[in-house]
Amino acid sequence: MKKLRLIAGVLALGLGVAACGGAKVEDDSAAAPSASAAGSAAAPGSAGTVKMAINGWVGYEADAAVVSYLLEHELGYKVEKVTLAEEPSWQGMESGDVDVIMENWGHPDLKKKYIEEKQVAVEAGSTGNKGVIGWYVPEWMVEKYPDITDWKNLNKYADLFKTSESDGKGQMLDGDPSFVTNDEALVKNLKLDYKVVYAGSEAALIKAAKQATDQKKPLLMYFYEPQWLFNQVKLVKVNLPAYTEGCDSDPKKVACDYPPYDLDKIVSKKFADTGGKAYELIKAFQWTNDDQNAVADDITNNGMSPEDAAKKWVEANPTKWQAWMPK
Repeated sequence: MKKLRLIAGVLALGLGVAACGGAKVEDDSAAAPSASAAGSAAAPGSAGTVKMAINGWVGYEADAAVVSYLLEHELGYKVEKVTLAEEPSWQGMESGDVDVIMENWGHPDLKKKYIEEKQVAVEAGSTGNKGVIGWYVPEWMVEKYPDITDWKNLNKYADLFKTSESDGKGQMLDGDPSFVTNDEALVKNLKLDYKVVYAGSEAALIKAAKQATDQKKPLLMYFYEPQWLFNQVKLVKVNLPAYTEGCDSDPKKVACDYPPYDLDKIVSKKFADTGGKAYELIKAFQWTNDDQNAVADDITNNGMSPEDAAKKWVEANPTKWQAWMPK
């Protein structure tokens, strides 16, 4: 849940992060349409095609699943899902390979480049989700070491976090290197006796958090909200130096906490101009962290495909999604 340089982008759960040239296109239109909660369905593809980037964390996948389901089964669009890391998704708007990014975590650098300078992308409004990125430890560690949530005390506990990969220092576990993260700069600038080690994916972070809780293993990790895991595992956020406007403007000098994120949608300028009802639906899409977590939990823990999880949510929440539909 993250300057991509690296921003929140955490991955996995079946999503491979690919470079632009190696984008994987998944055509979700093969399933025959069925009657929706609102009435008869339109034939997928009859209204056109929407190229949707899929970034590597399940919360994003939940957003994409619900919007794709409505595009296909209510409005008759074909959705091509292109699995990409965050920055290549923006590049895809310039090349024409991507129409929409469903969940953007800040990225003022990319907004400046692709919206202000190149003018190939535009903002399409908030998703309604409030994003938090930070450092977390298992709740049991806070009960045993009450002052561990103050960053000033982390060096005192560095030995607890040593691993075979941390070169004699405490391990600070991050996810995918392409996520939004300031952690290497934070460790350096706060003079912490830690080494950032990359787990490689969102799935790996989740596994580490579960093991740390079940087996009482010390863990200091990068993580984020919204995320269904907080419903199952008790994690406590470490208090880094408070965020103030501009404290993260120089990526190499960051010595403050992450800012709060109002997650938003980004679309290509061409799609905003010509996307018709598909653009109107995407622009209107807004839901809560609880909504996202419900769909993400079904995908991750209840054995449901993204489409089936989306269908379940759509059938249970007609009032919410009907408010997004083009008039």
